[in-house]
Amino acid sequence: MVSSRGYDVSNPEEMTAHNTGLNLELSRRRLLAAAGIAGGAAVAASLIGTGAALAAPAAPPLPDPTTTPPVAGLHLQFGADASSEMVVSWHTLQSIRNPRVMLGTLDGKLERVVEAMETSYTDAKSGQVVYAYHAKIGQLRADSAYLYGVSHEGAAPEFGTFRTAARGRARFTFTSFGDQATPTLGKRYKPPEGVAIEKPPYVNDNLGSPAAAATPLGVERLQPLFHLLNGDLCYANIAEDRVRTWWDFWENNSRSARNRPWMPAAGNHENELGNGPIGYQAYQTYFSLPEATGHTDVTRGLWYAFTVGSMRVISLANDDITYQDGGNSYVRGYSEGAQKAWLERELAAARGDHDVDWIVVCMHQVAISTVDKFNGADLGIREEWVPLFDKYGVDLVVCGHEHHYERSHPIRGREQNATLTPIPVATATDTIDTTKGTVHMVIGGGGTSVPSNTLFFDPPQCRVITAAGEPDPKTGKRPPVYIKEQAPWAAVRNAAHSYGFAAFTVDPGSRPGDFTTIAVTYYDVVGTDGQLAPFETFTLRRPRRD
Repeated sequence: MVSSRGYDVSNPEEMTAHNTGLNLELSRRRLLAAAGIAGGAAVAASLIGTGAALAAPAAPPLPDPTTTPPVAGLHLQFGADASSEMVVSWHTLQSIRNPRVMLGTLDGKLERVVEAMETSYTDAKSGQVVYAYHAKIGQLRADSAYLYGVSHEGAAPEFGTFRTAARGRARFTFTSFGDQATPTLGKRYKPPEGVAIEKPPYVNDNLGSPAAAATPLGVERLQPLFHLLNGDLCYANIAEDRVRTWWDFWENNSRSARNRPWMPAAGNHENELGNGPIGYQAYQTYFSLPEATGHTDVTRGLWYAFTVGSMRVISLANDDITYQDGGNSYVRGYSEGAQKAWLERELAAARGDHDVDWIVVCMHQVAISTVDKFNGADLGIREEWVPLFDKYGVDLVVCGHEHHYERSHPIRGREQNATLTPIPVATATDTIDTTKGTVHMVIGGGGTSVPSNTLFFDPPQCRVITAAGEPDPKTGKRPPVYIKEQAPWAAVRNAAHSYGFAAFTVDPGSRPGDFTTIAVTYYDVVGTDGQLAPFETFTLRRPRRD
């Protein structure tokens, strides 16, 4: 019997591999002992008696803990092949020595020690240097669980587990949301002019809310293989202290991201003034993402792809082609066409590969939205990306940017009007044949304090940004130019709840020629502990390509 997480609950070996809490403390000690890490060897020797623990060398004196930074923000990313490649990452506020990852099995047996490489950026607002460490691990066994420990000289180790994807067609679950922010407080409240408050309280300064803490706990209830983070991660660009905001983001999400990859798309709020030529240097430092052709030192990591089973996931950076001026600087056209050229090659290769059934695109800004007085859909996406999605039969697009949940009917083609209105090819909302058209999902309820689920047009309409005006002399921002359209492509909308995420379970079918399906459930997050309430379920399906 297969659980909702894709595990065979009738297979004791498989369930033991997933039940990583079982004897985890002993496993950690064994891993430390096998690696000869200070403090771990002696304790583990008393627990397991013989072997690598007894042979571990005596450790040198530890550096002064008051001057040694801890391991912070532990998180994972897949490499290009999710069945064999993983990156383990963390960060500090000072350069450290001997950053490494100890990799082993769930029983604590050490397999290897992997050196982590250092990268850094200087936050242009505070002058603070941030150092990030990325250990790229290859040649992993497919569909296998691992225990790992992370340390650098003088720091107490931090631990996590992960599972690689299966190679070839297999069942798995992933999740997705965008627009999260943090639940933390970062600045003193500034009362209105003429109002005096003694000792003003601290308030959130980056559009966060308590829900930002609940959504990763909801993800952990499902224990997916990985999570797609659809842009606008922490809104550091609007915070008083950008570095602290990133720290808060990772402290909040490492509870999940240390045990499964969180794979991001760059949103407009990752554009931080002065942090690199186009503002994304912080994002590029904290993440180590698969390489892609067309990247330069400036655009490294902004678009990428990876394969999980029979699914190809493509992450795009939409600020390159959108009209909306939504970041700290206006960077439309920064790749000079390199991202679009890469995308077409990537889509053509994926659709030509008979081992790939599904093509899923993760991006931030949207081609569809039916809320009023918010961001709106962007004509740039409809001009640049949507024709390629049509040409190569993209199955699913997950986005954020609008802070609510809605989805489209499958769309293919466009009307010849000023907004290039997408054309729905079917109207059933329960089972959808994605060979006929692409389903777009707006999943922007990750936790911001500015939800948009109360702003739906009734009946559905869409405001489309078709251009950006001249910069406002007071703000420097380019105002959006909107045209309103009818929205025949609108399928399902969630007006009742602000926060939640979607879960996707891929079922490859049992034999060549079968249908393969993705069962989709959108969950409202309704409790501080990540309690979930299903809002809707539906199924995507297409024939296997073998």
